[in-house]
Amino acid sequence: MTTFDVTTIGEGQIRLTCMQGDRLVSARRLRLTAACSEANVSGLLSQLGRKCSWASVLPKGDLSKRVLSEFRSVGVDVSNMVLTDHGRVALYFMEPGEYPMPARVLYDREHTPFRKMTIETFDWESMLDTKVVFVTGITAALTDNTAKVIRYFVDQAYERGIDIILDVNYRSMLWSPEDAKRVLAPIARMSKVVFCSRRDAQIIFNIEGEGAQVCQNLRNELGVEHVVSTDQIDGVYYSTKDHTETFAVTPVPVVDRPGAGDSFVAGTIHGFLQGDIVQGIHYGQRTSKYALTHHGDLTHISPAELEIPVTSDIVR
Repeated sequence: MTTFDVTTIGEGQIRLTCMQGDRLVSARRLRLTAACSEANVSGLLSQLGRKCSWASVLPKGDLSKRVLSEFRSVGVDVSNMVLTDHGRVALYFMEPGEYPMPARVLYDREHTPFRKMTIETFDWESMLDTKVVFVTGITAALTDNTAKVIRYFVDQAYERGIDIILDVNYRSMLWSPEDAKRVLAPIARMSKVVFCSRRDAQIIFNIEGEGAQVCQNLRNELGVEHVVSTDQIDGVYYSTKDHTETFAVTPVPVVDRPGAGDSFVAGTIHGFLQGDIVQGIHYGQRTSKYALTHHGDLTHISPAELEIPVTSDIVR
C-alpha cells in the first residue's frame, strides 16, 4: 500500500498583492499570502481527502513558517520539506489590474536555496512511495539544477510504474519556447496525463488551430494517453486515443485570478484518481470557479461543495 496519492516538488513563495485599484509603485498596503503552483494542487487535493506530499527547499525563518503553515493547515504532508540555515524566500508581487489594465506580476526569486537543490537533496524513497508524481514546467524552468531534479523524479517514477502527470504551465519570463520544448517534451512522453493550454501548445510545440484540434494534435504528437487543454473562456478540451471532447466554460466574476488553473488541475487529478478523468474535468471546472471567488493562490473548498447547486444564497 502506498503512502501518498500524489507527491510533487515546487518552490514555496510569498505573494504580495496590491489592493484593487493600486499600482505597485504607489501602493501603501500589500496582502500577504503563500504561493506555489504544485503546493496549490496538493492543498486542494488534500481538502478532497487525498494524501499529498509537497517537497521544497526553504530557509528557516518566519516567512518559511508562513508558507508551510498555510499548506499544512489544509492537510498537505510536508515531511519531505528541506529547511536550510541560510538563504531567502522567493517573492512575487502582483497588481490585480482592472479592464483595460491587465494584471501584472513581478518575480523576485533569484538566489534562493531551492534553485541550488540537487538530486541528493530529497528523500526519494519517501517521495516515490506514491500513486502519482505531479510536476510542472514552472519548476523545470527555474535553473539547470531544478530541471535535472524534476527529470530525475520523473525518470524514477517511470521506471517504477508510477503514473506521471505534467502541467506544462509555460512562463515566458522564466525560459524560451525552445528550452521548454527540449526539457518538457521527454517528460510529457513519459506522462499519463498532460495539461497544456492551447496557447502553450502553439508557443512550445508549434501546433496551430482551434482548441479541440490542437488538443488532439498535441496528444498525437506526444503519444500521451490523456491530454487536457484549456483556452481561457473559449473552452476546455480533452483528448484520448479514441476521441476528443469539448467542455463549455461559464465566465464568473473574478475576485482573485491566481490559483484558478491549479484548482482546475487538482479537480481533474481527483477524478483521475477515481478512475474517471472526464468527471475530474467537471470537478476541475467547478473548483476553478470557486478559486476565483476568494483571495490567495490556494483554493479553500470541501468535497461537499463540489456537489452543492450553483446559488447566490448563503449556505447555512
